[in-house]
Amino acid sequence: MTFFLLAGALVTLTPQASVASVRTTDSVELAQLSFRSRVVVRVQTSSLSVVPAAALREKKGPRCVQIEDILAAGVLARTSVDLVLRGGYRMRARFAASCPGLDYYSGFYLVPSADGKICADRDAIRDRAGGECAIDKFRKLIAAR
Repeated sequence: MTFFLLAGALVTLTPQASVASVRTTDSVELAQLSFRSRVVVRVQTSSLSVVPAAALREKKGPRCVQIEDILAAGVLARTSVDLVLRGGYRMRARFAASCPGLDYYSGFYLVPSADGKICADRDAIRDRAGGECAIDKFRKLIAAR
């Protein structure tokens, strides 16, 4: 009986938990709990050092970026977000369309997939107002010569 009461307490404390089935045998009550979790990463935009557009050029970037490698982000245009990655690399996430909500609020959300990556043509950046900006491609940013 104690296990069933504990399971009931967990259900009231965590709204994402649900009791899938309860079965009673002679003197023991069994319950099955299912927990669902969702991870949302909030990225606070920072004031990246402003580099003149002529000082950087874009090259073809990877299809995916590990979310854990993102150290900082800056919104310099409505069509992209610049990311600073571990190792000092810079990457630009270009959107399929303009994303006006990004420059109004400071920050955005990333919902990582099971692989821990954010990928072009698959994932989106969500602004804090609830808008969604589909990532079209990633571009490497390198210093122009």
